[in-house]
Amino acid sequence: MIDPLEGLAEAVESVLTAWRVAPTGDRLPADALSDPELVALNRTIGALRRRVEAAHARVASEIARQSRPERGADGLAKKNGYRSPALLIAATTGTTIGDASRLVAVGEATAPRRLFSGADAPARHPHVAQSLACGRIGMPAASAIIAMLDRVTLRSDPGTIDAAEQTLCAQAEGLALDQLGKVLARAEAHLDPDGLEPQEHELRGARSLLIFERSGMVHLNAKLDPESAAPVKAAIEAIVTAEFRNESAVGGTAGSGASRGSAASGVVGDPGDADAPRRTLPQRQADALVLIASHTLGCESDRPIEGATVIVRVSLADLEAGSGSATIDGLDRPVSIAAARRMAASGGAIPCVLGADSEILDWGRQRRLFTPAQKLALAERDGGCAMCGLPPGMTKAHHIRWWAKDAGPTDLSNGVLLCETCHHRIHDNGWEIRIEGRGVGGRVWFIPPAHVDIERMPRLGGNARFAYVA
Repeated sequence: MIDPLEGLAEAVESVLTAWRVAPTGDRLPADALSDPELVALNRTIGALRRRVEAAHARVASEIARQSRPERGADGLAKKNGYRSPALLIAATTGTTIGDASRLVAVGEATAPRRLFSGADAPARHPHVAQSLACGRIGMPAASAIIAMLDRVTLRSDPGTIDAAEQTLCAQAEGLALDQLGKVLARAEAHLDPDGLEPQEHELRGARSLLIFERSGMVHLNAKLDPESAAPVKAAIEAIVTAEFRNESAVGGTAGSGASRGSAASGVVGDPGDADAPRRTLPQRQADALVLIASHTLGCESDRPIEGATVIVRVSLADLEAGSGSATIDGLDRPVSIAAARRMAASGGAIPCVLGADSEILDWGRQRRLFTPAQKLALAERDGGCAMCGLPPGMTKAHHIRWWAKDAGPTDLSNGVLLCETCHHRIHDNGWEIRIEGRGVGGRVWFIPPAHVDIERMPRLGGNARFAYVA
């Protein structure tokens, strides 16, 4: 049995060590720490938080066990004046009932079990239990992994589920919860491909758009299934991205600090008018929706919006077999092969079939600019901005070794998709990029400068961060 408090004291000591003390003996304020010290302190606090969450999950599961309904008024929660263990935990820790319920669920799934015979059995999710207890993943990640595995456990054999659990725990380390969600969506599509189409019918049936007026504003509240949302998202992103690029070009050089700061914050005004109101990203997206509607009402042709492309990616084997799943650029949730075929047949999407013969993807020094085929291949490998994950439509293909200065070739092995902000961050701050492997199966690695990480440990980027490999 794993000691729930093992490593907790060490994690506390790491925080105390990382938070430097002044010669007077007082703890320095956070704004007095150097950049490396601040990053190291954040890392140690994160490790401490994960250790505490692991111990708390074990305690929460025991509170729930002692509050079982069959114990009636003698249950622990009711004896303390609470109608449920989740409410007891939420009220005494200041969290929500939903978070408390998830904490209980993680604790019950990762604690050793007691069989009817009285013998002890391993935890229902032993790999999650091990990763949680060792502080490699936190409670939110553990909850997300457990919830996904429980959804597919009846449709996969135990060996496959066990291997998937082990793989997902390893992949979850170092990922934000939103990023892990993308991995879990792909893993679920792999483990239960037959479940995609019924889910899509359910999601499509739940789509809606409510339009109502309140306080002088017209509100639009939309819920769209992935197949319906793909062209809407692609069109709005294309318009907003084009605006940022045009304003950057008009307002000065792309490398100017003012231009980068404006784009990164999502608040940009007309660079030619100092008094123009500065629009936030949500405002720009609203303006893009208005532009699309105005264009549709006033245009006599069906010409698509320039730059707005929906790419559906599917393997040739899955397409021919009619099983498996496909992915849509810019959306986390995979779709069924049936949905991919419908989208390709509608003419509003470009099917990217992997594994079939394709155009030449490496041009060496014959071309300076990356071809459309190369950009599609880079999008498949990088999944969008290889560093921050923005969708492909919000990125450009860049030479890793510069075309003019370094005589870099226009090949996939020397190309990478980056958004404007990450492009400047890499060149201005001394990051390095390395490509491991060739073609769309290559892996992008970012090597931070020494002032960010003294050991310069490579960080995996691109689509490989979110790929689920069974």
